[in-house]
Amino acid sequence: MERSPINRRNFLSLVAGTSAAAALAACGSSGPGTSGGGDKGSGTSFWYLTGQPNEGIRGATVERFNKANPDNKITPTAFANDAYKAKIKTAIGAGQAPTLIWGWGGGGLKSWVEAGQVEDLTSWFTENAAVKEKLFPSSFGPATIDGKIYAMPAETVAPIVLFYNKEVFANAGAQPPQSWGDVMNLVEVFKAKNVAPFSLAGQSRWTNMMWLEFLFDRIGGPEVFEAAYNGEANAWSNPAAKDALTKMQDLIKAGGFIKGFSSIAADANADQALLYTGKAAMMVHGTWTYGSMAADGGNFVKDGKLGYMTFPPVEGGKGDPSDTVGNPGQYLAISSKATAEQKETAKKFFTTAVLDETEIKSFVDTGSVPVVKGSEAAIASSKDPEFLKFVYDTSVNAKVFAQSWDQALTPTAAETLLDQIAKLFQLDIGPDQFIAAMNGVIGK
Repeated sequence: MERSPINRRNFLSLVAGTSAAAALAACGSSGPGTSGGGDKGSGTSFWYLTGQPNEGIRGATVERFNKANPDNKITPTAFANDAYKAKIKTAIGAGQAPTLIWGWGGGGLKSWVEAGQVEDLTSWFTENAAVKEKLFPSSFGPATIDGKIYAMPAETVAPIVLFYNKEVFANAGAQPPQSWGDVMNLVEVFKAKNVAPFSLAGQSRWTNMMWLEFLFDRIGGPEVFEAAYNGEANAWSNPAAKDALTKMQDLIKAGGFIKGFSSIAADANADQALLYTGKAAMMVHGTWTYGSMAADGGNFVKDGKLGYMTFPPVEGGKGDPSDTVGNPGQYLAISSKATAEQKETAKKFFTTAVLDETEIKSFVDTGSVPVVKGSEAAIASSKDPEFLKFVYDTSVNAKVFAQSWDQALTPTAAETLLDQIAKLFQLDIGPDQFIAAMNGVIGK
C-alpha cells in the first residue's frame, strides 16, 4: 500500500482532553487480574479512562455493542488517568493487557509495538478501507509506527489554536495577527493599553511547549521535529530550531506574556480567565478550553466576544499554515496476546460500534468534534455550530496534525524537554543551551 505523507509521519498529537479525568477516582470492579487479553478465559476486555462526558459515551458504545452481540460481549473497565497509566504499563509488561487498549498513540504506542504487545492492523485497514476512509487522514499519524498502523483512531479531535478577545481588539483598534511580524507589533499595541498581549499558564510547562511546536513548524516545517523523533544525531541543531527559539525569547523579552506567567498553572483555568476578563488580548491553547470559557466566562462566549484562528505563518518560513498541533484523536489498540476470538470481537467493535451515528451525535452534543469526515450535518445542528465547524475544518484540512513533543518522545527525553522549555521561557538559558541539552537525549 502506498502511504500518503500523513501516514508516513509517526509523531502526531497531544491528548489534551485527559486533564478532567486525572482528578477523578477510578470506577469498575475488574482489573488486571480479571480482564486481560492474557487471561484466556475472561473474554474480550476493554480498559479506558474515567471522566465525563467521554466515559459515559464510551460505556454506552460498549453497551450497544453488547446488546447486538450477546454471545461476544466486551467487558469494560474504567480507570482514572494516573491509575490507568500505571495499570496498563504493568499489564502490558506482564503480557496481561486487556484485549482493547485505550491510548494516546505516538510514543506510548511505539513502546508497545517495540515490545511486540499490540496487533499490526495495517492489512486489516486495507481490507476494511471504508473504515479508514471515514476517518480524518491526519488521525492516523499517532497510530502509525514505521509505516504500519497499530491502532484505530477514535473519539474526538482538538487542535491548538490562537484565541483572542474581540472586545479588547476593538477597543485597541487592532486586527488579529496574520504573521509573526503582526504578533510582535501587537505586543506594543496592547502594552500601551495596559493589557497583556498573551495569557500563558507557564508553570505547567506544556502550555509553553505549544508555542515552540508552532514556531518550529511555521519556520522549518514538520521535518525539523520529525528528525529529532527519528533519533537523527544533532537533529535539534537545525537552523530553523535556533531561529524558532530566538524568536520565542524575543517575544518573551518584549513583554509578550502576562507578568508572572511562570507562576500561573493551567489546571485552575486562570489563563482562560485572563482572556475572557480582558486582562489579556490573546491566548494560544487547545480547543478543549472553549467549553470551560463558555461555562465560566459569563456571556463572553455567548455574546460572540471570543475570536479564534489558526496560528499565523512566520515570514519566510517553510511550514504550511494549515499545519496544526494538538489532539488528532484517541487510539484503540488490540493486544497481540489476545485470543483469535477476542481479536475478531475487537475488530467487529471497530467496524460496527466505534464512531457509529449514535456515538458521533453524543460527542457533538457535548461540544466536541469526532474524528470522522462527513459530520457537518451533526455539527450544523449543534449548540455551537460555528466553533465546531472551525475545529472540524482546521482538523480535516491540516496537512500535518502534529503530536505534542512530550507525548512523542521517550519519557527521559520528554522530561528534559519540559525542563529546558521552562528554563528557556524564564530566560535562564539561551537557544544554544537548549539545543545542546536536547541533542544530548536523542535516542534516550
